[in-house]
Amino acid sequence: MINALTIDVEDYFQVTAFERQIKPDQWDTYPLRVEGNTLRILDMLDEFALKATFFVLGWVAERRPALVKEIQRRGHEIACHGYGHQLIYRHSPQEFREDISRAKNILEDICGERMCGYRAPSYSITAKSLWALDILVEEGFSYDSSIFPITHDIYGIPGGKRFPHEISTHAGKIQEFPISTFSLNIGGWKSHIPIAGGGYLRFFPAVLVAWAIQSINAREKQPVIVYFHPWEIDPHQPRIRVGLKSCFRHYLNLERMESKIRHLLTNFNFSPAKECLLNTTLPAPNLTL
Repeated sequence: MINALTIDVEDYFQVTAFERQIKPDQWDTYPLRVEGNTLRILDMLDEFALKATFFVLGWVAERRPALVKEIQRRGHEIACHGYGHQLIYRHSPQEFREDISRAKNILEDICGERMCGYRAPSYSITAKSLWALDILVEEGFSYDSSIFPITHDIYGIPGGKRFPHEISTHAGKIQEFPISTFSLNIGGWKSHIPIAGGGYLRFFPAVLVAWAIQSINAREKQPVIVYFHPWEIDPHQPRIRVGLKSCFRHYLNLERMESKIRHLLTNFNFSPAKECLLNTTLPAPNLTL
């Protein structure tokens, strides 16, 4: 089975974990490391002859258009990660529309092609911001990969669908590729465990993550979507002084992340999210809005 490989192209100082310490108007004062780290990822994918989806932050694209063109030149899908990496549910629908429209226009001007896919900063399409799906449809996106079907203090829709499906909104239909979870059932106790990206991939042993992906592919006959960020393969990035929880989430096992990614690239077939969706039979759409 073909799984989806995705990279959220943002820099270390733009993450939600640091939002109290670093404001967007300070971003230009920090050294950019996203370009070098992304080029390392591109070289690694060339090594394995694999293609991926790069959800690029508009702020980064505006400052490093050559990087976006290089991702495209190497045959990968470019998709939109918004412009300013702000949590959707903290903003109005109009502010969200302006953010994604700005990012989409920047990326389309650089690439010369329409942006089909979107991923929210920190997966912030939640029960409080489902209205964002309507706006995504109106702005011309055909698929989204923002919904995380777990309970979390920042993101998540507990009980949400775990696999690709189509959602009907007032504005039309959009395909959803939720962030992958492993379904655990122990003595009637059920839980969905996030295993396929970011801090979860850094936390769990690579062999356990690989086993979970293989299980989902074989037992549930569904693709998995793996995600990570360029800063996650950069253990030498500047350290930001933050609280223990944010420190744990951001810096855990950075030095092991590249080897874990390589383990997955060795053992599974991957494609961009758009291609994976084209090869997946979606269930009948459900009315969300």
